[in-house]
Amino acid sequence: MELEKREQHAEPEGCPAVAIRIPVRIVVLVFVVPVRMLWDVLVVCGRALDRVLLRPLGRALVWAYETLLAPVGRGIAWLAGAVAAGAWWLCRALFYWPWLALWRYVVVPVAIYGVAVPLGWLYRTLLTPVGHGLAWLYARLLTPLGRGVGLLLWAVLVWPWIALYRWVLTPVGHGLAWLYASALAPAARGVWTALVWLARVFLVAPVVFLYRWILAPVGRLLAVVGREIADAVGMAWRAAGRLSRAVGRALKWLARNLLGRPAAWFYRNVCTPVGHLARDRVWAPARRAAAEAGRAARGALASARETVRRARRDAWRALVGGSRETRAVEPAPVRARNLGGTQHIPTVPGVAPGPEISLHKRG
Repeated sequence: MELEKREQHAEPEGCPAVAIRIPVRIVVLVFVVPVRMLWDVLVVCGRALDRVLLRPLGRALVWAYETLLAPVGRGIAWLAGAVAAGAWWLCRALFYWPWLALWRYVVVPVAIYGVAVPLGWLYRTLLTPVGHGLAWLYARLLTPLGRGVGLLLWAVLVWPWIALYRWVLTPVGHGLAWLYASALAPAARGVWTALVWLARVFLVAPVVFLYRWILAPVGRLLAVVGREIADAVGMAWRAAGRLSRAVGRALKWLARNLLGRPAAWFYRNVCTPVGHLARDRVWAPARRAAAEAGRAARGALASARETVRRARRDAWRALVGGSRETRAVEPAPVRARNLGGTQHIPTVPGVAPGPEISLHKRG
């Protein structure tokens, strides 16, 4: 076991590889750098499109499916199930149950008592004796007659052909087989050997020469060129990636310093104070004024409704007559409990709270 690893020496490169490498890498670098930068731009645009458009669109589609389409689909499925159950019951009532009743109460009794029983009686009474007579006739008369006719036909038709095959065709076939084995087979083997030698000399040898001395060197040269082109494309692709990343970082730095930071400064130092000022000096007073105006309008409408209601009651009592209705008296304000405390806690906005009293003072 060796204690030190042997250094792996790279295989020596030939002159074509060295001569081809530098021009090929220069040409490939020129063509690959724009393609790689365009690819990086497309990747960035695709990620931005996915983050800005596709993901929200996908979430919207999922929400629409879960909120709108799925309930509608479940309702349609339930309705289809109910319609299918009703249609199935109607089909059974119209097509299955009538035929079942016809089969059970009409066809089966008619088949049993109208067909099977008479046929059984006919078989036992008439067909069985006739069958026994025909069997006796076949066994006693037709079988010996058939055997005699068979022997006659064998002697007239079969035996002459057997004799012809055994005493004429078999000797002739043996002679032909001896002729093939002794004369035709050696001649065929010689012709085949000659044809194989001619094919080897005039076909195989030129093809081997062409492959060994022309195609193999050309193939090795093309393999060297292709390997160098592949290495050059890989190197150019990696270099273009580094260049595109550097360009992207530079554009990001420029966008941050030219757009992002001024926009953030403008938002913090201009928009935020202006918004706070508008909220505190314009929006809040306007909202309070609108609330007061609404409260006053509601009070005016309530008083107007009460006035109209009293006028209507008075007019009705003057026309029809009747006792004067008792007026509703507002209940006395309830004093809030605070367990001995003295702090007044308002419970309704705009209403003065009652005096507070603790439980032990109320007795």
